[in-house]
Amino acid sequence: MPRPVIYYLRHGETDWNVEGRLQGRRDIPLNARGRAQAAHCGDILRDLFARDGRQPGDFDYVSSPLGRARQSMELARAGLGLPPDGYRVEEQLVEISFGAWEGFTIAQLRARDAQRIAAREHDKWRFVPPEGESYQAMAARMGAWYDGLVRDAVVVAHGGTARGLCAHLGLVPPAAAPLYDVAQGVVYVFADGALARHG
Repeated sequence: MPRPVIYYLRHGETDWNVEGRLQGRRDIPLNARGRAQAAHCGDILRDLFARDGRQPGDFDYVSSPLGRARQSMELARAGLGLPPDGYRVEEQLVEISFGAWEGFTIAQLRARDAQRIAAREHDKWRFVPPEGESYQAMAARMGAWYDGLVRDAVVVAHGGTARGLCAHLGLVPPAAAPLYDVAQGVVYVFADGALARHG
């Protein structure tokens, strides 16, 4: 039986994205560009649904609990003509935790904690930041979430969680997953064992 199709959106841009700060679980709001990106994703979804002969109401809508993801979901749903609040929040979709490193840039951390940054660069997949989470653990969490899906879904979450899902599905080797580019303002479609990007 084919697995459910996922239309996956990374949340729109935040000021911390622009500044290169590790965001993780911090609840940083969308900036103006991020709000425009999220609304644009609603337009992309509408076009994809029309192409695929689907209706917006055919899907489950699921968001990370973080505000930047929820705001992105609400803006995208508005573009589909759906009530902004008609979606579920799923804790397993929360972004990877960078623990005590959240709020810092890599350059700042290299000056403060060079030994740990070197260890992270040696094996980013297994590395656990202080009080944080490894990509390996986050990918296992994403895998458990994916394996519980029962219907096609529109999902709004994060760059890290997209990388974890790619690794779980075998689309990217684990060692390469933390480096995989996940853009904002586009829609990724996970279907039939493949990943397509639509801008």
